Amino acid sequence: MAAFHEVLFPLDIALKSAGGPERRTEIVALGSGREERNARWTHARRRFDAGYGVKSVAALSAVVAFFEERRGRLYGFRWRDRLDHSSAAGAPGPLDQTLGTGDGTTAAFDLVKVYGTIHAPYRRPIAKPVAGSVRVAVGGVEQILSTHFTCDPTSGRVTFLAGHVPAAGAAVTAGFLFDVPVRFDTDYLEVDLTAFAAGAIPKIPLIEIRP
Repeated sequence: MAAFHEVLFPLDIALKSAGGPERRTEIVALGSGREERNARWTHARRRFDAGYGVKSVAALSAVVAFFEERRGRLYGFRWRDRLDHSSAAGAPGPLDQTLGTGDGTTAAFDLVKVYGTIHAPYRRPIAKPVAGSVRVAVGGVEQILSTHFTCDPTSGRVTFLAGHVPAAGAAVTAGFLFDVPVRFDTDYLEVDLTAFAAGAIPKIPLIEIRP
């Protein structure tokens, strides 16, 4: 990913923000009254407003400093989505998500999180796992980080070390915490301390970027 800083937006502010996934669907109304619907994007793109988490002048100053170091929209960074930052509800477990099936040769698997089960499950690529949080199992047996596998926290790729490549037919699963790669969606932060003291919330828009 070009122009990305591996740094987390201030967590205390992020946990009080607002936002969620956005999809792009094209809808054409037919003469019969029916519709044709087409998904323009394969993956959802999340938007957030960090302004809701700014409750003090000190927090606002921290955001301004973070914004300046990122040069506005220039550099991406990590964002912790308070609603969706784990492979499963609660603490991650090594059986949470299926990454693939071993064939005796493939050593690298990318982290994913699956949403839904029956009608149209969605596999979301996870490119920014939290370092040290990734747990992996092969055939239901948990593997040991740095002994059996490594995980790149900047790409979400799990790589099995020599002698530990998953055997043919063995399920490869994982559990993890993760961040969302985002950038500021503005090059201008309007800071009005008079309005802020009166209870106004500054707009601090963020948008997910592709890994």
